[in-house]
This record gives sequence, C-alpha cells and structure tokens, in this order.
Amino acid sequence: MRALCWHGANDLRVNDVPEPELTNPRDVVVEVTKTTACGSDLHFVDGYLPTMREGDVIGHEFMGVVRETGPDVETIGAGDRVVVPSFVGCGACQFCGDDKWSLCDNTNPNPGLQEPLLGYPTAGIYGYTHAFGGYAGSHAEYVRVPHGDENCFHVPDELDDEQALFASDAWATGYMGADFCDIEDGDTVAVWGCGGVGLMAQHSAALMGAEQVIGIDRLPERLRLARNEAGSETIDYTDVDGVVDALKSMTGGRGPDACIDAVGMEAHGSGLSHAYDRAKQRLRLHTDRGEALRQAIRACRKGGTLAILGVYGVMDKFPLGVVMNKGLTVRTAQQHGQRYVPELIEHAVAGDLDPSYLATHEFSLEEAPQGYDMFKHKADGCVRPVFAP
Repeated sequence: MRALCWHGANDLRVNDVPEPELTNPRDVVVEVTKTTACGSDLHFVDGYLPTMREGDVIGHEFMGVVRETGPDVETIGAGDRVVVPSFVGCGACQFCGDDKWSLCDNTNPNPGLQEPLLGYPTAGIYGYTHAFGGYAGSHAEYVRVPHGDENCFHVPDELDDEQALFASDAWATGYMGADFCDIEDGDTVAVWGCGGVGLMAQHSAALMGAEQVIGIDRLPERLRLARNEAGSETIDYTDVDGVVDALKSMTGGRGPDACIDAVGMEAHGSGLSHAYDRAKQRLRLHTDRGEALRQAIRACRKGGTLAILGVYGVMDKFPLGVVMNKGLTVRTAQQHGQRYVPELIEHAVAGDLDPSYLATHEFSLEEAPQGYDMFKHKADGCVRPVFAP
C-alpha cells in the first residue's frame, strides 16, 4: 500500500509499505477515507522530537471504513464507518476506567523510551515516534487499530466525513481544554492559537457557556475564522504593545478566568524572549519556544485556570513562581478522545458545532508532502490539509 513516511527532518515521502495485518484477536483494520495533519506532527517533522526512525508511517488523526476485524471484536463490523481517537486505549486498566485514555498502561510497547524522562509511560499513539509506541500512522491506505471495540466509534450516516474527522483529535483536544476550564456563566476564556485545536477550544468554550472568548494569533485568515466561525473576539499579537495588557483592557483589568495554550513548543512571538527561545532551540539547547505559554500564565487572573494543550518538551525560563503566587490551577494532558468522541458526535448531529470549516485544503495521499509543506508554512490560508487515500 502507499503511505506517507518520515525520512529525516523535513523529509517526507510517499512510499510503498506492507499492508497492516491483524496481530491480536481484538484488532481492527480500517481503510482510511480521510486523514489530516496536526500541528504536533510538525515537531518531529522539524526534528525536535526524538525516536523517529527512517521509513516510519506518520499521521494520527483519521477516520475510515472497517475492512477486517479480529474474532474477539464485538461492537464493530466490516463496512462500519468509524472515527478513531489518536491515542490507543485498552479499556481495561485503571486509567482507561477513569476516562484518562491517553495515560493507558497497556498500549505503549516501548515504555523504556519514555520512563527516563517522564517516570511512567503514556499510552501509544499512531504515527508519533517510537517513544509513543512506534505504531504505524494514518497517512496510509490502511491502518491497524488495536482494541477495536474501545477505539473505533460509529459515524452516523447524516454526518459528512469532514464533520466527523476532527473528532479524532483537533476537536477532542480543544473540547477537552475547554472542559478543563470548568466554565461558568459569565466567564472569559482566552485561547492562544487559532489553528485547528485553538479554534475548536474557542468554539467549545462558547458551547459550554463562556460569555467572552478571545482568540490570539497573528495570521489574518485564522483570526477571521475565529471571529466568523467560533464567534470569538480576537487579538493580533503583532498589532498590540503586549498581549497581557490587551487582555487586561478587554476584561476590565481583571484578566481572563481561564487561559488555554493551543500552541506548543514552536510558538511564534516577538521581542527578546522569542529571539532567545529561537536561538536556543536551533542550537538544541532546549526544545521549546515558550512565548505563548508564558503569556498565558501572566495573563490569567488570580485564582484562574490554565489549560495546556500544546505539546512541550523541556522549557527554559518557565515562570513557576507566577503560577504559584497567583494560585493558578494548571490542567494538562494529551487528549482523552474516547471520553469525548460520543459527545462530539452528538453535538455534530444536533448542529451545535460543525468542525468541517477546518478542512481548508484537500490533497490525495500522493500529494501529502506538498500538503505538509503548505501546512507548515501556513500558505494560502491553510488551517488543516486533509488527505484522501
């Protein structure tokens, strides 16, 4: 079959690779109909995440049609149209039982690659380094899904592919971030980043009852989507003297009740701190450009909530004293998709939120390297490239 493979930093190629096979009785093989790039993919594309190997099939956000099931799969059958969360859950460990699926104890076959840094391993994820399991990714014609009953969710006939696709990751991640904020009527939520996850966090915060949602970015087309699709107020950080001061002005001096970082380790910014971050990152002296997260910490009101959705490694100059002295509650995780996908499907069917506007560009699988290049450089207003194998 054909698949998009990593061959080194900024070197993606479509190759012939073996088709996946059932390896245990609870496996499912899905024929991928739509898959999309995620901003977190760019971290290993750019060479900032270790344990990638040449020839790895990448991609973790996808949906498709079930083609084959193992003998112990009970709720999923051949021909079913399904969406699959990016993290793999077993459904049997304590963490899956607590709806903390990205922390699953049993789906990462390479725990020794994570334990030296994290202490304990996370769940596995498709197409996202060998430290996260080394699973073949979704930018392919077919993908093996372990524990099919726990990880495949039926897509109703009334939903188009693009309405279901982003429940796999972008919408589930953004929705989780809004859920972390424990939003009450009248709350203000500020979101750093107006990419796929940031837009979904903004839209979800409004859906959960936030009175004021503010999206922060620098790209006019993304800020426009935040206003027109998510209904947010916006800040172009290149047009203000300081994001924190702008947020104080918009909130009567109090600051947002909750701040969501939907940017991560390759944040853009301005000024000396951003130049410092870029220099150290390029020299591999640290992994993270932390401008967005530092702003969110400073901007959040006293006693407020900070939700971190962006992927991070090791950040220099992390303002922990600000977090402590302001009494902030920090909530963060990789997305627990299996917890949220049924809710998201219900919202989509009810017409509460249609995430299909994220799919700004569609490519064939053979064109995926060009799609990633457009996505990385944010060319032609690209928010999410969707690949149709």
